[in-house]
Amino acid sequence: MTKRTETAKPTGSATDFIPPRPTLTKLRSAVQGCRGCDLFKCGRAVFGEGPSRARVMVIGEQPGDVEERKGHTFVGPSGKVLDRAFDAAGIDRDDLYLTNAVKHFKWTPRGKRRIHERPRQDEILACRYWLDQEIEQLKPSAIVALGATSAATLLGSSVRVTRDRAKPFPSPLADLVTLTVHPSSILRSDPEDRAMARRQFVSDLRAIHRLIHGRQAT
Repeated sequence: MTKRTETAKPTGSATDFIPPRPTLTKLRSAVQGCRGCDLFKCGRAVFGEGPSRARVMVIGEQPGDVEERKGHTFVGPSGKVLDRAFDAAGIDRDDLYLTNAVKHFKWTPRGKRRIHERPRQDEILACRYWLDQEIEQLKPSAIVALGATSAATLLGSSVRVTRDRAKPFPSPLADLVTLTVHPSSILRSDPEDRAMARRQFVSDLRAIHRLIHGRQAT
C-alpha cells in the first residue's frame, strides 16, 4: 500500500510547480513534485494520457486506487466500464486524451483498503492549473466531462449531470464541451439498475460522438 507522506506543507496552488515553457512531457514529470494541496501526501500524481494531437479530451474526477498504484488513467474498475462503453459507442480510446480534474487519489484508510474520498473545493482549485495546462497544450476541439466534479470544474456549479447529460455547452475551452456520468456511478448503482445505467451511458457517448463528428464536418 502507498503510504501518506507528511514531510512538506502545501502551498495552496500548483502555479509554483508549473515548469517554464511547458510541454505535456515536462508537465507529466513536474506534477510529481507538486505541493499545491494536501493531496500530494496521498501518493503519486497520475497525469493525463493519450496522443498529443488528440482532438477529444475526456476529463474525470480523480484517479482511483488502481490508477494511483499503476500510475495510469482509467485502468481500474471504472476504466473497464468506460472501455466497454467506448467500444459499444464506436469510440476508439486510442484517439482520446484521458485525464482527471484532480491528479491525486484522495483516500481514507479502512483496514487494509483505501476508500475513495471526494476532493474538497480548495483541492480542486489548487489542481486546476494542471488541467488548464493540459487543455492549453492539446487545444482540443471537444471536451467531455465525466461526473459532477469534472462538470462543475469546467462549467460551473449550475450544471447537473442527470439533467444536462450529452448536451453541448458554450465554452472558451473548446468548440464543444459536454458531459455525462462518471463510470464509477454505474458501479455504485443498485444491481437491478446497473444494466439500464450502462445503456444510458452508452447512449450518451453515442450522442456525444455524433455531436463531435457533426461539428468536425462543418
